[in-house]
Amino acid sequence: MEIVNSIRLSRCRLHVVFALAFVFLLGVTACNRGRHRVLEVNYVSAVQATLRDQVSTIYNRVGTVKNGERVEVLEREKRFSRVRTASGIEGWVEQRYLVDQATYDGLQKLTKDNLSDPVQAPGVLRNDTNLHLTPGRETEHLYQLLTGAKVSVLKRALAEKQPGTVVQAKAGSKAAGPVLEDWWLVRDAESRVGWVLARMVDIDVPLDIAQYAEGQRFVAFFVLDQVQDAGKEGTGKNVPQYLCVMTEPRDGLPYDYDQIRVFTWNVRKHRYETAYREHGLNGVLPVTVTSENFDKEGTLPVFILHVKDDSGNVSERKYKMNTPIVRRVLAPGEQKEAPRTAAKHRRH
Repeated sequence: MEIVNSIRLSRCRLHVVFALAFVFLLGVTACNRGRHRVLEVNYVSAVQATLRDQVSTIYNRVGTVKNGERVEVLEREKRFSRVRTASGIEGWVEQRYLVDQATYDGLQKLTKDNLSDPVQAPGVLRNDTNLHLTPGRETEHLYQLLTGAKVSVLKRALAEKQPGTVVQAKAGSKAAGPVLEDWWLVRDAESRVGWVLARMVDIDVPLDIAQYAEGQRFVAFFVLDQVQDAGKEGTGKNVPQYLCVMTEPRDGLPYDYDQIRVFTWNVRKHRYETAYREHGLNGVLPVTVTSENFDKEGTLPVFILHVKDDSGNVSERKYKMNTPIVRRVLAPGEQKEAPRTAAKHRRH
């Protein structure tokens, strides 16, 4: 009888031990779930950032994350976030190197909305530059482009250089106002779209026409067509003819451009000449270049400008080029406005 009772007691003790162990395991599992719960998804905005094993002055590097990489935020402490990468590596990174899902989604939408926009000019970055979600130095950004990166310029916008700062007007000048600076909407080599400070971009104008800038800034340029030049020594080559869109060399202007010039190639004298120029435009990007059939004249290069009037209304102006003549193409019922400055076939 004593033996039977001892066995029963042992079994009860064993059940208690198993029950306690089960409760302990449940507690540990719940604790681990809490520790690894994902707070939100972030993206790396730095070119490269270090993952550390702890938040302290002395730490071990457990990995690195790169620009645009997706990470899961598990925990936050002061100015650091503990993140987990797609490969499962966990570590602490400075919060300033991360942006939220909303910023990522915003840049994705900006890219989608402007993916098919016509390129106004190729550009090259002067410095490492951020792709911003909206124009402005303090606006959200994610991707970083390196010095020398090539971009396609799409649009222009203005933003305050230092929001909230007003410059006092000088005697006899216009009223005081904020200092505005130009921003370009660009598309990079990976087809990502974002805003960059315009002064960080050099418009990559061919030297053959850049030398005729006459102190003006190239905003955009387009190849209208090409002509065959036999050359002085009989070595033939195709030479492009250009439409150039220009403005004064300063930021904050109320228009994207105020002048155009068409450069045609003189096949007899082997040089560029100004076939047409027009000033006084309140031009708005984009400019569109295409071709169109004009019956007896055949298929000719055509470019379309968008010009704003004094009331702020934007209208199209179409031009055709039958080398070396450039003429305005009027829509039915449209009356031609005399350009403020026009030139035909000016040599350089």
